Amino acid sequence: MKEPKEIAFQSIGQPDLGYISVAQYEDLVPFEIKRVYWTYFTPNHIVRGNHAHKQLKQVIVAVSGVIDFTLEDSNGNTFEFVLDNPNKGIYVPEGYWRTIRFSHSAVLLCLASENYDEKDYIRDYSEFKHGK
Repeated sequence: MKEPKEIAFQSIGQPDLGYISVAQYEDLVPFEIKRVYWTYFTPNHIVRGNHAHKQLKQVIVAVSGVIDFTLEDSNGNTFEFVLDNPNKGIYVPEGYWRTIRFSHSAVLLCLASENYDEKDYIRDYSEFKHGK
């Protein structure tokens, strides 16, 4: 199993004109992108995530605001990331439990390796920890 890692996207542009960053398959995204989604208007007192995936891999970017990501593998190893710049992302391999906290008006963009499949989710933490 690969570990999660931070991804630095190149910022192309200049302060007086603005910037663009690109997430491209086989460049910084280590899988073919099959689905893209974003979350927004999440109240900052809500903790989202609280699940793992069996097969799905993701690249996550905070295109606005600040998002705190905590990932845990089934052995209890944790990885903490702060997404606070739209040119920074994280790679999340399959098999990691995640908890996500959002700042006010944060927008999370997800590039996903698979189409939505409810059967791919592990929503019970005990099941995740014990592999049942």
